[in-house]
Amino acid sequence: MTDSEEIAISMDFGGTSVKFAIIQGTEMLDRAPALQTQEFATPELLIEAMVETLKDLVKKWPAARAVGMGIPCVVDYARGVVGDLTNVPGWHEVPICRIVSEATGLPAFVENDANCMAYAEWKLGAGVGYKDLVCLTIGTGVGSGIVLNNQFYRGHFGGAGEMGQSCIDYKGRVGHYGNRGALEDYIGNREIAADAQAAYAAVGISKTIEECGPRPLEDAARAGDPVAQQLWREIARKLASALINCCYIINPHAFVIGGGVAGARELLFDPLREYMKAQLLPSHFTRIELIPAKFGGDAGLIGAARYALDCLANKG
Repeated sequence: MTDSEEIAISMDFGGTSVKFAIIQGTEMLDRAPALQTQEFATPELLIEAMVETLKDLVKKWPAARAVGMGIPCVVDYARGVVGDLTNVPGWHEVPICRIVSEATGLPAFVENDANCMAYAEWKLGAGVGYKDLVCLTIGTGVGSGIVLNNQFYRGHFGGAGEMGQSCIDYKGRVGHYGNRGALEDYIGNREIAADAQAAYAAVGISKTIEECGPRPLEDAARAGDPVAQQLWREIARKLASALINCCYIINPHAFVIGGGVAGARELLFDPLREYMKAQLLPSHFTRIELIPAKFGGDAGLIGAARYALDCLANKG
């Protein structure tokens, strides 16, 4: 970071909370208390609280040039409108950029939350220098963003990059939207814990769900637990199925993989490379890179800020 880098206000709308920060480059200069979405009875009350928090940050940081927002749904980024939010009943077609800009006096820009993570890695993190890449974050679900020919790719209406919904088993588990075999219904945190609990039960070991999450499984695998080690191989096998399809369809140069599940590093990446090598044409495997993400839980905030400043510069 240098003193000449511009400052932006950033908002990251997660599954259960809304986080706020002041960002300069990749540095967090300040944070505001997060809002817990379940504490607000209506979307209007939540938006009012979001706006008040942003206004407070503007007063505290008058050098801020723009507001960047990452929100977990299909976003009409050109109009600054956010569609339906499944975790906020009643939220529909909200002109969030207009609302925020009028309240704060700053230009406001919005993107899908996973796209913000991908933007951070592409512009400032592990994906710098790659013209064709896919960034994934694996946690509660699987989010992703796509860069093709050095351009952010959103698709026809902004719905591209939803790799968590890509099918790895057409006869598989039925997901929230009626689709079968979606990747995130196999390697999301809850699904990993449920599968691990069942695997331990099958060999006569009783464990709670809390003892079967990604972090306890990582610790167990490193301690030599064969059940945990095999579970990590299965996670890698499932992820490989989705990445292999992606390789053949859009031919990226690299996959940047982050989120809590990716924190297991070689327990995930080593078998992932093994499965991809076994199933990809050599022409594809030898030219693909699998890279751990640089940023952790703050990637969405960093990406939203950088995205807002880039949009502002391009408008000028």
